[in-house]
Order: sequence, then C-alpha cells, then structure tokens
Amino acid sequence: MTRPETPSPLSRRTVLVAAAGAALAATAATGSARAAAPAQQSAQTARKAVNRPVDNRTWTTSVDWRSGTAHGTRVVGGARPGVTIAAPAGTTTYKDPHLNKTAEWEYAEWLSPVHALSVPATEVVASWNAHTPKATWIQIELQGTYTDGATTPWYVMGRWTAGDDKDADIRRTSVDDQSDGKSSIWTDTFSIDDAASGLRLVSYRLRLRLLRAPGSKAAPTVWRLGAMGSDVPDRFTVPASTPGLAKELRVPRYSQNIHVGQYPEYDNGGEAWCSPTSSQMIIEYWGRKPTPEQLAWVDPSYADPQVCHAARYTYDYQYEGCGNWPFNAAYAATYKDLQGVVTRLSSLTDLEKLIAAGIPAITSQSFLKEELTGAGYGTSGHLMTVIGFTADGDIIANDPASPSDAAVRRVYKRREWENIWLRTKRYNATGKVVSGTGGVCYLYFPAHPTEKQRKALAAVGVR
Repeated sequence: MTRPETPSPLSRRTVLVAAAGAALAATAATGSARAAAPAQQSAQTARKAVNRPVDNRTWTTSVDWRSGTAHGTRVVGGARPGVTIAAPAGTTTYKDPHLNKTAEWEYAEWLSPVHALSVPATEVVASWNAHTPKATWIQIELQGTYTDGATTPWYVMGRWTAGDDKDADIRRTSVDDQSDGKSSIWTDTFSIDDAASGLRLVSYRLRLRLLRAPGSKAAPTVWRLGAMGSDVPDRFTVPASTPGLAKELRVPRYSQNIHVGQYPEYDNGGEAWCSPTSSQMIIEYWGRKPTPEQLAWVDPSYADPQVCHAARYTYDYQYEGCGNWPFNAAYAATYKDLQGVVTRLSSLTDLEKLIAAGIPAITSQSFLKEELTGAGYGTSGHLMTVIGFTADGDIIANDPASPSDAAVRRVYKRREWENIWLRTKRYNATGKVVSGTGGVCYLYFPAHPTEKQRKALAAVGVR
C-alpha cells in the first residue's frame, strides 16, 4: 500500500481493532476459544509470567488428530496426516450471502482437545491448511474460556474453499458481526474488547466442520489446524537488537503496483494486493507456481499473471479484499507439500533464525513516510517479504509497493524497520495514537522441513 494512512485491505488490522477499542491495549493476532477449564485454574493460568507473549498450538500429526473428538471424521495417515469425512454426521442448510444461494450440505466435525494458553491472550488467529475439491468446503470455529470463568460463543473464524469458479458452490468468506460483549471477531481475528480491563482468554478449543454436496464421494482433507494467541505489551518503541546474521535468500520479485486497476472484482490491484503479491513471491521461492491451465483466465496482456491468480484465490468476499491473513496461508498450502501459518515473532533475532535456515517471512507493518528511510510512502498497513540481512544487519526486503519488479528489492535501516514492525502503538499523520502490528508475519515452508528448518521454526514457536 502506498496511500498515506489509508484504511486499505491490509491496514484493517489497525482500523478494525482500534474501532473495537482493543488494539491500543494490546496488539496481537487474535482468536476465540472455548471454555472447559475451571475458573480457579483459569485464574492461575492467567497469573503465570511468560517471557514470550505468543502461544502457538497446532494439530498436524496422526497422534494430534486422534486426540480430538470425531463426529463423522476419520484420520488420514501417510506422509501428511489429516482428517477427512468418513460418514456424514448430518446435513445442514447454508445460504451463501455472496451468491444469494441456499443449498443443503452433508457434514462431519472434528473437535480439538481444550488447549490452555501459556499466554492468556487478548487476541487469537486461527490457521489451517486443507484440500477442498469441487463441491466441498470447511468451516473453522473457536470457543474459549475467559479469566473470569465465562465461556465465549462458538465464533466462526472462516469459511474456506480453494475454488473460485463462476459456478462455485460457496464463496470463501469471513463472518462479520460476531460479539458477546466481551470479545469480537474482526475479519479473521478474535479480540478482547477492553484489554485494559485485564480480561483475557485462557483456553480454547477448535471445531472443524467439513462439508460436501449430499451424496458426493468428494471430501475435504485438513492437514494442519491451529491458532496463535498473544498478549503483546503496549509499546511505541522496542529495544534495539544486535545484528547476528548476514545472508540473502534468492526470492522472486513481484510488484503489486504494476497491477493497478486490474480485476476490480478482486479489489482492483495495486496497493490492495500487497498480501497476495508477497505470498506469490514466497510460493515461487519454494519452487511452486500455478500451471498455464490455471492461469488461462488471466488477461494475456497482464504481466505476472500468477499475482492476479493469487489475488483471486485469497480474496475474502465479506472483507472484499485479499488481506485476510489465514486465507493467504491457506492459499499457499494449496500448492504441493507446502504449509502456511500466521504467527507473531518477538524480535529480529527470530527473523534471523528463520533466514539462516532458508525460510523467508511475510511481515506486516504500518508507518509514516518519514519513519522508514527509502520506502517513499507511508501506510496504515502493508505486507512485505523479508529475504535477508546485510553485513551491517540492515533488512533486505522484497517490498511489493514498488513501481516495477526490478525495483522490489530494498534495503531498510535495521533500527527503523525493527521498530515499525514490532511496536503496538504509533502516531498517525494527524498525531492520533493508533495501533501497530506487533510482529505479525506469515510463514510458508515445506510439509517436511529439513532438520535445520524444523529447529528454526521450533525456536520461534512454530511446528
């Protein structure tokens, strides 16, 4: 994004959460969960001191999937375990608000065990990786317990299908207007409404609903499901880190700005496409890309048609944009043997560990033009790809907010970039205090990481 302080698709994190009154109290990626622990235990959990203000829990292995409660699902074994439909548990009617179409669906459900957060959270974001053949889709929900012992409703965190055909059965979508007076869902993020009150989420469970057309033999398969809870303290600045790595990864370079005005139905290209453009860069870094057949729908006069493709297949029809964080991670995982997750990192040292292992990261940040030397723009929310560090420790980024593919590679001053990425409060162009992103990033990596990659991911709390 390049328009100063414009609430564009990727800036919604600051706009929506600030509107909820939560972001200024604690900026973090959020999700809602369900109650199961006793109130006394919840209070004790909430009082635990933790050094890392982020908690990741993911279900990926056969043991993980068998630990949940199945209602019509079965565990798929093999190299990439998951869950799929065994026999439908029932049928349901869904009226798609974006197609104005009502249909019956068979469904099965998988319910995770209760997860006690090591970090009583102000925010939670769910992530998933799935295969959804035609006429199938999934719904991801969270329910949790607050520090006061009360239980949240079941919140819908997303309705996902990889497809987007003209005759699609449903449109992938977030769900608006979900709140219980204590917490709310903002597109893809669960947020405590008044973090300053001290209320936190202390445990949750996830509910996964897999749906297909009645009588169909097709079925979705989910390989990865999890959530990231966090409670990042308020801060306008963060301590300076010491450079520890000089390395640059060879990541393809794509500009979002060469797509200005393309495909208004997918938010019109340009600044609105920083997330899918960044996603496509890393997908191709890992050696994956759409086939010519998959790109046949794109106007042949457009450069980099794969960026148009990424925008279309990450588009959230409720949010009316391509900046839904989990939708981008789920899109990356539609490519063979890739995983995607949304998380929050604590420092540039975390990023250095990932780069050292060959894992680039898509980071979310907001800043005034004068706060990031060499950017040439200010933004209330933007995604770029960190691909390395110079010998002086400065950030090497593929910044899609560039006039051409050739201009995408940028070097940003370490101290400036570190602060705009990790802070949770900042001043906008009018001098108003608004929220920052607090270290949010997407990570895409192989389904079977090398030992070095696995250790680097584990070091930043991801498995």
